[in-house]
Amino acid sequence: MNQILKSGFVTLIGRPNVGKSTLMNHLIGQKIAITSKKPQTTRNRIQTVYTEEGKGQIIFVDTPGIHKAKNKLGEYMVNVAERTLQDVDAVLWLVEPTSFIGAGERHILEKLKKITTPVILIINKTDTVKPEAVLASIDTYRVEYEFAEIVPLSALRGDNTEILTDLIFQYLPYGPMFYDEDTVTDQPERQIVAEIIREKSLHALNEEIPHGIAVTIERMKERKNGRITDIEATIICERDSHKGIIIGKGGAMLKKIGSNARFEIEKMLERQVNLKLWVKVKKDWRDSDFLIKNFGYREEE
Repeated sequence: MNQILKSGFVTLIGRPNVGKSTLMNHLIGQKIAITSKKPQTTRNRIQTVYTEEGKGQIIFVDTPGIHKAKNKLGEYMVNVAERTLQDVDAVLWLVEPTSFIGAGERHILEKLKKITTPVILIINKTDTVKPEAVLASIDTYRVEYEFAEIVPLSALRGDNTEILTDLIFQYLPYGPMFYDEDTVTDQPERQIVAEIIREKSLHALNEEIPHGIAVTIERMKERKNGRITDIEATIICERDSHKGIIIGKGGAMLKKIGSNARFEIEKMLERQVNLKLWVKVKKDWRDSDFLIKNFGYREEE
């Protein structure tokens, strides 16, 4: 007997650093989206796939955070995020458990009022406050918008996340699965490798160079024995002074970034990795259409 399945697309939105990537990694059960304490960590639309036997498939589209753009890269990221809201079956909006709605949240509310897609409000980080603060937060948001559902949870601890997938399925259309059941992401391996290197750079470096870096993979080739993959990558930064910081004294910082990234890439590829990193300066790349496209950020996707 053929089971009747549901399949559809869901996007996660929210201000930068509210826990979107942490939630997605938790639901999928492995790390796809990079996480860091710095805003604008997610730059491209990442699709991850959650398949549940007998129920169907949820395709999560993790967009860059919706914010007021400051440069060309920012504009690109906001356009991608806003266009996604129209194209999906449900929107998950993550907020923090406060009873004050700030300017960033108001900006998102204005965008949501223009769409007809069902919106599930997720109050994340419930592990950081008392239960009454969570209730106050629910009351604050409930009067602002007609949410399809409101779910308080902790993405970091996995509290209450299991009811989320059941709820999402209620809003998806019936239909065949888009991906086979062992697919976890549509990201090519090269792109995930570049993102891991960028994440490790963000973790290791100081506040002064958070966004001004991109990573390009120059070469990624498996050796004939299939046991080792050689990867050569370049970290692009905007200033000569940044290059010095990324390389560090006697190359120590670059070495640290390299070994942290290699550890995680080996875990993902399940084989040994020989990683070589270079650092190049491209002044103001975030304001150049050509360079933004060159580093893999494309509007049409």
